[in-house]
Amino acid sequence: MVIGLALVLAVVGYLVTRGPGSTPAEGCSVTGAHGMSVTLDLDQASHAATIAAVAHAHGLPQRAVTIALATAIQESKLRNIDYGDRDSLGLFQQRPSQGWGSPAQIRDPVYASGKFFTALIRVPDYLSLPVTVAAQKVQRSGYPEAYAQHEDTGALLATALTGHEGAALSCTVNGVGAVNPGRPSDTAVTDAVRREFGPGLVPAHSAAGVTYRTTDRATGWMLALWMVCHATELHITSVTFDNHQWSSTASSHGWIHHDSPHGQTSEVDITLARPEK
Repeated sequence: MVIGLALVLAVVGYLVTRGPGSTPAEGCSVTGAHGMSVTLDLDQASHAATIAAVAHAHGLPQRAVTIALATAIQESKLRNIDYGDRDSLGLFQQRPSQGWGSPAQIRDPVYASGKFFTALIRVPDYLSLPVTVAAQKVQRSGYPEAYAQHEDTGALLATALTGHEGAALSCTVNGVGAVNPGRPSDTAVTDAVRREFGPGLVPAHSAAGVTYRTTDRATGWMLALWMVCHATELHITSVTFDNHQWSSTASSHGWIHHDSPHGQTSEVDITLARPEK
């Protein structure tokens, strides 16, 4: 597979020229080997992270994530859109009339991702097929070759979002939003993790936030990056793992070295915004 020196997702459009002292533009960047990079806005990044998380919940390999991401980039530019060709909707432009689910279900990124993967694993030898062939057998698009152009981007994102490149992804955010006092932030986080990753990740709550412990480094980084991609909506102020920390108040600096609490590098520690008293 050949990838250019600067691989930039063409659907971004959020980067702007900034003057000295101006607020950094929100968005996420992924850097791979040899300086390859992809840029996403926060909405796109959250959907990409969700797709990877749902694949993890289904026990699927990185190649499945690559296929799904390449498909979603082609179909929706990683947007959960409410329109499309005929009755197509959502990240994968699935159609209620073709049995993918109700319009409301298809507009749910977790449901839509799960349906895509359920169909994908029914394709014989899908892991050995070219991305465009595997995607087309699921999607049955009128443009069957279109998925190929996004294979390199999908692969770079998949490698990062499945945790195999450590701190390869970081997001810049301008605040994490107001906290709803009626629903504690830690409950929102643990509910979202369970829904997307499945029941295998068990949280421990603290006064500051939530901790997840894992013996698998890739899973830890996958969860840590998922948290960063969803930081705004889940009111996450910092994420610490593997002696690295991302902070919402210094997010433009990316991941910085930070000794993990008690020397424990297998814990993903999340701190959360709290309602003002």
